[in-house]
Order: sequence, then C-alpha cells, then structure tokens
Amino acid sequence: MSTDTAKKDILRGGQFLVKETNCEDIFTLEDLNEEQRMMRESTKEFVDRELWAHWERFENKDYAFTEETMRKAGELGLLSVAVPESYGGMGMGFVSTMLVCDYISGATGSFSTAFGAHTGIGTMPITLYGSEEQKQKYVPRLASGEWFGAYCLTEPGAGSDANSGKTKAVLSEDGKSYSITGQKMWISNAGFCNMFIVFARIEDDKNITGFIVENDPSNGITLGDEEKKLGIHSSSTRQVFFNETKVSVENMLSTRGNGFKIAMNALNVGRIKLAAACLDAQRRVIGEATKYANERIQFKTPIMNFGAIKSKIAEMATSVYVDESASYRAAKNIEDRIAIREAEGNSHQEAELKGVEEYAIECSILKVAVSEDCQNTTDEGIQIFGGMGFSADTPMESAWRDSRIARIYEGTNEINRMLAVGMLVKKAMKGHVDLLGPATAVGEELMGIPSFDTPDFSELFAEEKDILKRLKKVFLMVAGSAVQKYGADLENHQQLMLAASDILIEVYMAESALLRTEKNAKRFGEEAQATQIAMSRLYLFNATETIINKGKEAIVSFAEGDEQRMMLMGLKRFTKYTNYPNVVALRTQIADKVAADNGYTFD
Repeated sequence: MSTDTAKKDILRGGQFLVKETNCEDIFTLEDLNEEQRMMRESTKEFVDRELWAHWERFENKDYAFTEETMRKAGELGLLSVAVPESYGGMGMGFVSTMLVCDYISGATGSFSTAFGAHTGIGTMPITLYGSEEQKQKYVPRLASGEWFGAYCLTEPGAGSDANSGKTKAVLSEDGKSYSITGQKMWISNAGFCNMFIVFARIEDDKNITGFIVENDPSNGITLGDEEKKLGIHSSSTRQVFFNETKVSVENMLSTRGNGFKIAMNALNVGRIKLAAACLDAQRRVIGEATKYANERIQFKTPIMNFGAIKSKIAEMATSVYVDESASYRAAKNIEDRIAIREAEGNSHQEAELKGVEEYAIECSILKVAVSEDCQNTTDEGIQIFGGMGFSADTPMESAWRDSRIARIYEGTNEINRMLAVGMLVKKAMKGHVDLLGPATAVGEELMGIPSFDTPDFSELFAEEKDILKRLKKVFLMVAGSAVQKYGADLENHQQLMLAASDILIEVYMAESALLRTEKNAKRFGEEAQATQIAMSRLYLFNATETIINKGKEAIVSFAEGDEQRMMLMGLKRFTKYTNYPNVVALRTQIADKVAADNGYTFD
C-alpha cells in the first residue's frame, strides 16, 4: 500500500453524500501512470486493428471471428489483467483492469460481451472464491485464453430474482459427485466455452450453490440454438441444458449455499466494469458523428455549424466526460480500499471482495448512469448521421442496438436504482453512513429563516460547490422524510425510491466531474481546462433540473398540507442559482472544441 493511500482518509461507500471530498483526494484519467498509459495504447491498437477494422463481421453473426479475436486478446495478455501473477496473470490493480475493460469495449458490443463474460463472471468467481486446487487447475488456462469461461445463473423463471432458480444438484450415494439437472438461458460464450460456472440448488436449501462444470457434451450437456438478438450479434448466446451432469464434489465453488453471495458479489464488480465498457463506445460514436458533421455539407455549410448539431455534440461529450470522472473516481476508491485491507492482513481474495462490496452503492449508480448515457449518445449519433445513421452500412445503427443491452445486464437499471437507495439506507441503519444527523439538520434548516447574504463566488466552482451541497440536502430531505414516513416498508414504494435514486445519481456524477476539473485546473491552469470547466457547469445545470423534477415528483406524492408546502419551498431554496450559466454559450464552447479536434480528446 502506498504512503499516499495510508495518509488519505478514504470515504466509505455512500459517504460522498454527507462528507466533503477534496479534489486532491480523487483519481482522474489524467493521473494514469506510464505503465497504465502504455497499457491503454496497446489496448487501443489491438481494438483498432482487430475489432474496429472488421466491425461488419461482428454484425454478420460471425461467432467464429469473436472466438478468434478473443484468442488474440489472450495471446496479448489482455484476458489476464485482473488475474494474480501466481495464476498466470498480470496481477494489475483495479484501476488498470477498468482501463482495459474501458478501451477494449468500444468497437463492438459482441466482443465486449464475450470479453466481460469471460474475464468477469467466467473467471473472477474462481479467482475470488475458488480453492487453491481449483485456482491452480483452471485460472491459468482462462487467463491465457487457452480456455474460455461462461456463467450459468439465469433460468426461464429466475432472472432478476436470481436465487429462485430450479436447477437441482443431487449428491451421489457414494458422496463423491453431484448430478446437476436444469435449464439455463442467455448464457454468453456458451457456443465456444470450455467451462461453466453453474448455480444449482441442493435439496431444499434456502440459497443456491456454485459449481465449476467442464463443458463435456458426453456428460449430459446440450446447447440450444444461437439466440436471435436485437444487438451484440456475434456474441454467442445460447440456452444450456444439464441432464444429470456429473460434477465432482471437489468442483463445488466455495461452500454449500454460498452461491447467491457469489452471484451478488460478481454483480457488484460487473456493474462498475459495465460502466467502463460503455465509455469508449461513447468516445467512438462522438468521433464518428463529429467527423461526419464536419464533412456533411447542407445549405452550403458543414452541419457542424448549426446550433442544433452543436447542442447534440456538446451534450454527448459532456456525458462521457462526466462518466469517465465518476467511473475512475470509484475504481480508485476500490483499489485503495483493497490495498488497505491487504495491509491489514486480509488475503487478496478477501480484500478484493470487501473492497468492491464497500462501494456497491457507487457501482449501481455508475451502472445506471453510464449505460443510459451510452444509449442516449448512440441515439444522437444516429440523428446526426440522419438517414445514413439508420443504415446498416454505417456503424451507428449497430452501436445503438449494441448499447441497448447495457440497461439490462448486471441487474436492470430499475433494480439498480432501488438497490442504490436501499443499500444506502441499510448502511445508515448499521452506522456506516450517518444519514440521520444530516437529515435532521436539513429538517431544522427548513424551519429556520434562510440567509439573504450574497456569498463570494469569485473562486472557480465556488457557486457550483455551493449548489452541490444544497443538492445533497434535497436528497436528505426527500429520502429522510420518506424513510421516516414508511420505515422498512419504503421498499414497497418503488416509484419514490426511483425518484430518490435519480437525485442520488445526479449528485454523485455532478460532483465527480467538478472534482476532476477542479483538480486539473489547479495543476494545468484554468485556461487549459476551459472546455472541461464548461462541461462540468453544463452537467451541473442539467443535473439540477433533473433533481428539481424528481424532487417535486416525490414530494407531491408522499407529503401533504404544510409538510408538502415546506418541502417544496425547501426544494426551491436548495436548487436556486445566484448566477445562472449561459447554457447555449456553454454548449457552443464545448462543441467548437470537439469540432476543432474532430472528436473527443479529453481522456
């Protein structure tokens, strides 16, 4: 663990809401070290050469090509970044694993899905939960790309309710093996994998159990046809049927009944990695859209000169800048927490599990925000291309189709929204995040007379930081009152939780962008960060408008009479600007910079 990590008071998951973060204490893409920059460049070279240049093959359902490019990625070591060196991997830190996931995923969702399914849910459960014998036997093969992995959790009747699966595992009379029978669906990599992580129920256990099952068709394993899908055309996705498939007791993963926990922790990692996987897709769409807008002449001028196009390009660039800021902020928090736990004597397995679990709230926030930004960016990309964007001859329509699955993967966005708020409330009840004190203070503030002093907003982001503090109060006001009114029954008021979650998401994303830009303005100068300053201000304005809307929706839905009037007055007070930004001028400034660079150049 570095001295810097030891000295920093790292916020626990969810504490961003109630504690101030100094810009010096967050990690940004500009902080990448030389090794990480080289890793990024080699990953981009691989993607440009092997994936982007052949994007049409992925659209034509060339499953063999997906497998071929996965093997090439394995030869370059790109499948082994997160694997400890003792099992044939590179053993790189969490930020580096995010970096590779980010830049390897931008060309096509087909490869991105194969990569994520293999390195994440196909390999990681063994790395983090496997016995030493299991890790020595399987992980080196998976890390090199000699073998590929898949993950069998979802069933026809068990999707979001993952623990309700019907697949059975029956112990043999001699106690040496289990017989697995059941049906799994939507299994990525099923068509070419060598090994499955399979979840099944033993007897009438409350929770499912995980098993490592080698893909041997003679052992009662059959595959359905390749699924016909809206997007990710060359991602092999099949049903897998197990008919009394024999599995040695030594291949049970972790302990009996621990499968649900394995699945949930795998999802936490998968959520932040999914956010990373949506970043370079946005950058590439912006690049293609900008080039087209610079070259497309209408009414005797490039369409990039039109305000309507500038607005789209500016919002697209702002989204990915903010998404990068929040994703790498959280990734470094996780990496630092892992380092602290290892320094305290935890094994790497335990340290990584607990490190990611600590920031499960942020993982859910990122999964929702970035997947939806990616969908919006690809949609606007099509719009900028016009009729050509709707044509399969350009990569815009495939990018739009591929991005759609991201809102469903790793738990739907609706479930992740409710999880973010639910986990925060649970943390508060355990005393890990003090929500009660700040929420009570906000209630008292609402009863008091507001200050009419004019603050000094002369420093960079002084007003924006003041607004951000007040936006956090909106969440505390809304969520605190809802918890007070409904208590444990809050989870049954899903629409209120969704509204509160949107406020929480906007606060985290806006703060992450402001902190990144403030940090870089201090070291590179405000002039060098002029566009980034504009993007941070534009996003905060948009976030404030969202929070006004969602706050009002929640307040008028659960509060009445004087309480409702007081809270609506509080909402107005907490979301008020002293000096509104010129939104059109900000968008124009951002778009002009992107146009001049002929693409997104802020990473």
